[in-house]
Amino acid sequence: MSAFPHLPLGQRIPASVHAVSCSLPTMRSVRGYEEKDPAIVSQLSSGYPRFVVHPFSRQLIAHYTATVPALAGRTLWLTSSEKMARALADQLGTAVQLFARDGLHGVSHPAADTDTAGRAKVYLQNIGGFLSSREAETHLVRLGLLSAPVAEETFAGDAGSEVRRHLRRALPGTTDTDLFLANSGMNAIWAAFRAAADLQASRGRTVWLQLGWLYLDTIAILKKFTAAPIDYVYLRNVFDLASIERIFLAHGSRIAGLVAEVPTNPLIQTPDLPALAALCRRHGVLLLVDPTIASAFNLDVLPHADIVMSSLTKYAASEGDILSGFVAVNPAAPDAAALRRGVAAAIDPLYSRDLACLAAQINRTDKVLAQIHANTAQVAAFLEKHPAVGEVYWALSPASRENYLRLARTPDAAGGMITFTLKKLGALENFYDRLRLPKGPSFGMTTTLICPFMYLAHYDLVTTPAGLAELAASNLDPDLLRLCVGTESAADIIAALAEALG
Repeated sequence: MSAFPHLPLGQRIPASVHAVSCSLPTMRSVRGYEEKDPAIVSQLSSGYPRFVVHPFSRQLIAHYTATVPALAGRTLWLTSSEKMARALADQLGTAVQLFARDGLHGVSHPAADTDTAGRAKVYLQNIGGFLSSREAETHLVRLGLLSAPVAEETFAGDAGSEVRRHLRRALPGTTDTDLFLANSGMNAIWAAFRAAADLQASRGRTVWLQLGWLYLDTIAILKKFTAAPIDYVYLRNVFDLASIERIFLAHGSRIAGLVAEVPTNPLIQTPDLPALAALCRRHGVLLLVDPTIASAFNLDVLPHADIVMSSLTKYAASEGDILSGFVAVNPAAPDAAALRRGVAAAIDPLYSRDLACLAAQINRTDKVLAQIHANTAQVAAFLEKHPAVGEVYWALSPASRENYLRLARTPDAAGGMITFTLKKLGALENFYDRLRLPKGPSFGMTTTLICPFMYLAHYDLVTTPAGLAELAASNLDPDLLRLCVGTESAADIIAALAEALG
């Protein structure tokens, strides 16, 4: 008998109305979700909030489109702020109208205009611009459409000060003026990029370097919001410092910044960050570092970066029911004052109830991480020895173990992420469907989660010959599985994996 109960298609993970994940228990459901199959999508109660408009937001939108005459025959997108609504309107062009009512903001367009709808959704996904589910809930209660908000654990004092207190501990040397809280990790990344890009553009620097394969929306920001296509440069090999230095020499004083995940997602590769930082400093290049995969609570990256940006949805909001992020400007960076101003202008703050919930959870981060670290080492050792498993990647894999440990606060602080492949060609579907672990997007929560990452993040690539060639060039197996270990018993996690592997 498995220690993990079966989670039916669409069930929220965790069982909270604000959950950031949902169950996709079979490969058929994964494909159906990506292909918008009505038989699959109709069973999803919610999804990751930057990809699936939350039911509370949909209910609020339905209320306004039914009661505001000016919205008749129009599609409404509710945004996280007035600033975000204006940015979205500028992005979409003349077919849209700004919406403002009851303290809410958004953009509407003719309902038949599916092209504009698609562009609106992707823009808000890329830079973290959707209305918070808790803010939507607050307005539904105000309107009498819900009786009361869901009862939750919240912090009773100054939630912003409490969260920043914990961040200062993770980012020694910072003060509150260096720390900015965002409505999501992606909005934090967007604000950091925008601040750095605007500053460097004033100096004639417009080229941006992507180090290794990064999370899809970070890639999207670099591709879409650089000045021109030639200003986006992808450096495939995070370990090849000689090749990276040649790129610096080739582009000279036109390079604005380098964006690095430490470690990368999904190959969990850690570059030589001190060497990269020295290279960037020599060339006047801003270094933006995202430690989300292993957590800023595990890695001391700020001394090497101009800006650190990260999701707090992962590990800090360990229940898995809060979207949040932060930006930290290195106070020792030469451009610190200008970067602070730029981040403050670009960021969308965290909604007050999300902040109160985050403040209640963040004080458990050390305890949660300690259990995750102990479990991760055991699960990784099991996978590395199993005859059905091919490649295994985690923070302490040999390829970049030394680079990682140079930054780790303790030798066992590896985070919870493990990615792996199966040796047998075509084994993914059978393994995934048999596996009795929670299956869905996101990571960094008390609940163990596994997903066929490339299918969820890059379905367009795994389903086309050109896309498969692109993945192969970056050493990415389309059937790569991403497992983030939770706080359950390591023995139970391993038993579930062993059963499915056969």
